[in-house]
Amino acid sequence: MIVFMKSPSPALLPLLRSRAQGEVIAWIMLHPDREYSLVELAAATDLSPATVMREVDRLAEAGLVHEVRRGNQRLVRAETENAVYRPLADLMAVTFGPIPVLRELLSPVEGIREAAIYGSWAARHAEQPGPVPGDIDVLVIGNADLDELDDVATRASSRLHREVNIRRVRPRSWDGATEDPFKKTVTSRPIVWLIGGDDQ
Repeated sequence: MIVFMKSPSPALLPLLRSRAQGEVIAWIMLHPDREYSLVELAAATDLSPATVMREVDRLAEAGLVHEVRRGNQRLVRAETENAVYRPLADLMAVTFGPIPVLRELLSPVEGIREAAIYGSWAARHAEQPGPVPGDIDVLVIGNADLDELDDVATRASSRLHREVNIRRVRPRSWDGATEDPFKKTVTSRPIVWLIGGDDQ
């Protein structure tokens, strides 16, 4: 007998069927000027190509993505002329948006060894139940310029429609802080790595 296990609705947005659905929609809708291949989406979301294909097929059927084929590549981008694009993009921003938006904004910043989301948003992403997170807490380990990180936080807050707090810790302090209460708290709870870290 074959038993099919249904994945639970994601804690970040229980209206959706799965977290995979939310990850794929967010990456596409929050970068409306960019075309993605299915391979790129799979790498960005850490999902299997088959899962990404299923989700993209559903989006295409609903007219939410525009598709083109170049050789054997299938490229998709958000269909911004669709009436539900803007409200859907806004909904994705406040739920699944932190990963694609913060990776995009932090990647060009020099001096970042690792970066991660922690706190209540990371807990909801890990399917721990609880209320909708009020803000996004980001840990940056490195020597990145604080003014540049403040600029990233401001831009991310605007795009995600909620406050983004970035805390920078220098590598020597983080690596040597075996008894530091902040490090113990962060590492004992769910973490979503954006740059570096165990999940990269």
